Amino acid sequence: MSDSLAKTASTAYDAALEVIASVEPRIAAATRQELADQRGSLKLIASENYASPAVLLTMGTWLSDKYAEGTVGHRFYAGCQNVDTVEALAAEHARELFGAPYAYVQPHSGIDANLVAFWSILANRVETPALARLGAKNVNELTEADWESLRHELGNQRLLGMSLDAGGHLTHGFRPNISGKMFHQQQYGTDPVTGLLDYDAVAAKAREFKPLVLVAGYSAYPRRVDFAKMREIADEVGAVLMVDMAHFAGLVAGKVFTGDEDPVPHAHVVTTTTHKSLRGPRGGMVLAQEEFAADVDRGCPMVLGGPLSHVMAAKAVALAEARTTEFQGYAQRVADNAKSLADGFLSRGAELVTGGTDNHLVLLDVSSFGLTGRQAESALLDAGVVTNRNSVPADPNGAWYTSGVRLGTPALTTRGFGHDEFDRVAELIVEVLSSTQAGTTKAGGPSKASYVTGDGVADRVRAASAELLDRHPLYPGLDLA
Repeated sequence: MSDSLAKTASTAYDAALEVIASVEPRIAAATRQELADQRGSLKLIASENYASPAVLLTMGTWLSDKYAEGTVGHRFYAGCQNVDTVEALAAEHARELFGAPYAYVQPHSGIDANLVAFWSILANRVETPALARLGAKNVNELTEADWESLRHELGNQRLLGMSLDAGGHLTHGFRPNISGKMFHQQQYGTDPVTGLLDYDAVAAKAREFKPLVLVAGYSAYPRRVDFAKMREIADEVGAVLMVDMAHFAGLVAGKVFTGDEDPVPHAHVVTTTTHKSLRGPRGGMVLAQEEFAADVDRGCPMVLGGPLSHVMAAKAVALAEARTTEFQGYAQRVADNAKSLADGFLSRGAELVTGGTDNHLVLLDVSSFGLTGRQAESALLDAGVVTNRNSVPADPNGAWYTSGVRLGTPALTTRGFGHDEFDRVAELIVEVLSSTQAGTTKAGGPSKASYVTGDGVADRVRAASAELLDRHPLYPGLDLA
């Protein structure tokens, strides 16, 4: 961002916060503090990033005030011509960026995108054939008995997704999640020795289970996926291949993942968030082959209500940014920096799930430090290092306490961190964890939550982190009064 644009942005944010403070000063204060907190911490949460001022400013407009249920040119409210322009531009940028035949930019989040995808697949592969069989154009023409039969059929389909402890996401069939309640679900894991996907094992599971939907993608698997092989497995058993690329969409957009590692040419339906590695606003999106376009297009009213027009506008801005050569360079640095971070851990004797990474994230097994993921996460936060605890394969501590910490490079790469800085980050994290011990419960037994860090360690690491952060300021030139 040029100096003149930074000055303009500073003026814009100062004015906005002054207006907010005139109504609720505590919100303005919390907003200012959030910027200060983000500027002063090492943000290593793999699902977070820093959107550009252009993206952030786009969300704070009167587009927020407009209801626009429906689709472009087919709204249930009058006066949506400007929303039509916004949504059409966002979809155009998405299609061009990812090489997708169809893009749907209305979902409010990743889980919304997945729900749209699930119900679109059910509509395409279950409801439409059933209606044809019964001689009806839509469900409103069915008798009550026919409708009850169709509801039973829709609610008894099978889904095969990656297990949570292997790196999958809770929306991939995790039972407490709606996806695990919608479908008769089973899960595939990773090789118990290497932690890597075993495609032969996935194929064997698919042949046995015969799912309607095979879900690929991950939130904590530190390796790339061969989506051509996943499509072969899906085709063999007659399944629809759905890929959730929410975490690595930026690496696809930035052409780091190409060929068989690019899910868009291979999957029937692809879902994603627009933040994370894509560096846009918080929101979701669905990409689809033509076969599923009409069904996905009915996301409203099937799953969604009125779209967030101001967020769709911000998606358009972020997707336009992602279509530049500058973004491709950024995406490659994200992957390179993840490898630097992993190598920094390995050189200091830390244990990583799968022994490394070739995407944007690293999964650190903290059990070798005698800690749970919750203890490690908390000790690191005390030292100004923001991470999140995460399960590891066959995790003995479960999904709450965990045995791992997940770290990602998108946010600090946005700030300009490179190889040397990420090696130093690994050194600082190892210093904290090596100096931290598990606490005890009130009964005197070992605790999974409490911890004790050596005197002065947190302050020393926080000071060292500040030196790194000062070299690469967040939103440089953005000065708020």
